[in-house]
Amino acid sequence: MLPLLSMIALAGLLSACSIKDSTSADTSELNAIRTEAVSTYVSSLSESPAPLPTGTFTLTSLPTFTPSTPVISTSTRVPSNTCYDLLWLEDKTVPDGTIMKANEKFTKTWLVQNNGGCAWAPGFTFSLVGGDPMRGQTVVLRDPIPVGAKRELSVDLVVPSGVEGLLQSSWRLADANGDFFGDTLSMNIMVSNPTPSTPTTP
Repeated sequence: MLPLLSMIALAGLLSACSIKDSTSADTSELNAIRTEAVSTYVSSLSESPAPLPTGTFTLTSLPTFTPSTPVISTSTRVPSNTCYDLLWLEDKTVPDGTIMKANEKFTKTWLVQNNGGCAWAPGFTFSLVGGDPMRGQTVVLRDPIPVGAKRELSVDLVVPSGVEGLLQSSWRLADANGDFFGDTLSMNIMVSNPTPSTPTTP
């Protein structure tokens, strides 16, 4: 009986020693892991932070805008002296729609009135501002025309060849500075070129 109890006690002692050795080994490994983690953390604190990326920003200049200057036609130009004016009263010759032939010569006359606040002076010009010139030439006033006076303005014209149908021509009076004023005087004719007849044989 005694030897059996002795064997049991020896076995328990050996088991306890084994457990102690195992626990001691586990504790040593855990302490080593903790020591390495602390060392890594301390090392990271001493490292310099990575530099932030830097970039170069270029400011692109905005496109410049230059407003265009409107071109004013002389036929619509504002007169420098607004006291000049002209009122159309009637067509004295060649009413609108008159039928004419190529190369036909005629004189177009308009009746007008000076309804402005200033007299028209000698040297004022009556000239083409649109349409077909029909060989017409600029007319120069030779005498003054007082305020309220009525006068006839005439221009000699020739129907051009090689055209057929509606033909239009527009004229205006201008002061000494070349500034047009008053109503535009227009003329519209119908050009008809007769077809030459074919001679018949007897």
